[in-house]
Amino acid sequence: MYADQIFVDQTYGSQTIGKALSTRIVATVPNMDEASLIRAAQKGDQDAFERLLRSYDQSVLRIAMNLLRSPDEARDVYQETFLKVYRNLHSFRFDCSFHTWLYRIATNICLDHLRRRKVRREEPAIAETSEGTVDRMAQFVEKAPHSDPERQTWNRQLSDKITHALEELTARERTVFELRHYEGLRLRAIGDILGTTEEAAKNCLFRATQKMRASLESFA
Repeated sequence: MYADQIFVDQTYGSQTIGKALSTRIVATVPNMDEASLIRAAQKGDQDAFERLLRSYDQSVLRIAMNLLRSPDEARDVYQETFLKVYRNLHSFRFDCSFHTWLYRIATNICLDHLRRRKVRREEPAIAETSEGTVDRMAQFVEKAPHSDPERQTWNRQLSDKITHALEELTARERTVFELRHYEGLRLRAIGDILGTTEEAAKNCLFRATQKMRASLESFA
């Protein structure tokens, strides 16, 4: 899985995240609810930490891919998120759900990437190679062997148009739009993740939606 492929071995004192991720769970951790796993991990139980990680690793990678549309950056965000979780798990006080806390970390890291991208005016989903321009998002798309070529072309054009429209949003607008429409989160949850109110998230989503509609209205 991604956790085994992407994480690097980072040493913190006498323990390493690499060690926590390199061993599959056998039966060292009994059945626990999430709160018990968190408390065990806070006390240094590496197996409990790994179980927490495996509960959320695909969600974090998915949200990073949805927000950034770049496999390389998504992997960086994925790694940075769980390193930050590992370093700061002791500070989690159960005043919000672990899911919200984790998504807040991942989303803030994604926002930083989006803001830096705006400054550098990058288009990270596109790479120039010796064979020409390549869309690296294709690495994460399962190709249907018997797809209709016309429909493939239409889908590709629509995808390009959506990507361009998303790039025109502010980092915060894009994040709210993606969390609502790709992650299916409620506005209240989005507000909690971004450290703002449900009403502010709603207003941000409205602005993003209006911009997206204006960008896509000419697409036939």
